[in-house]
Amino acid sequence: MKKETCFLISGGTYADLPEDLPKEGYVIACDRGWEHARRLGLEPDRIVGDFDSSPRPEGASAPVDTFPSRKDDTDTMLAARLAADMGFTDVVIACSFGGRLDHTVANLQTAAFLAERGMRVRLCGADTDAWVLRGKTDPAAELVLPRREGRSLSVFSMTDRCEGVSIRGASYECEEETLTNGFPLGVSNVWAAGEVRISVKSGVLLVIESALQAGEHI
Repeated sequence: MKKETCFLISGGTYADLPEDLPKEGYVIACDRGWEHARRLGLEPDRIVGDFDSSPRPEGASAPVDTFPSRKDDTDTMLAARLAADMGFTDVVIACSFGGRLDHTVANLQTAAFLAERGMRVRLCGADTDAWVLRGKTDPAAELVLPRREGRSLSVFSMTDRCEGVSIRGASYECEEETLTNGFPLGVSNVWAAGEVRISVKSGVLLVIESALQAGEHI
């Protein structure tokens, strides 16, 4: 039976996987992500990278694809292309935050690349979870998030525009709003009900849950 979820284990700051994620899937470790996979108790099905941030795994049971460091794709993008070619419906990019800001931005753009190809994408980190949705009109692409105390909730346009953005069940709600990538209108929201429903009709929308810092409130 084909595993529908593909886990890309990136090389950001190590973080445990959220408890609500499926326990099985196809695992692609990206460069030092193979070390994170080991800590997560996941056995990679494939390992890719240029291994400039970790030693190349020796004696690995999974195939290891080694690439030159001078290349267009990040190691996580190499894995994302594999996931897209293999036809997965859901992709989780684990250990995707922390470390260098440029790699964090690259992982967000990688998630948008996958979403534009029809996949449901989630990114996970120590104190941040994110989802990337590609808009569709009938019905609108929708994400349902159960209430989580001590978390903020923000939405951003990853494309020039996201149209038909609706947020229901939050402190700040909207219907059929247009967001652009030039103004952070959707930052810092919280739950007002047991769940929040976020939908978008066109564009690529980024949804972020972030842990509030001590003493911080919205």
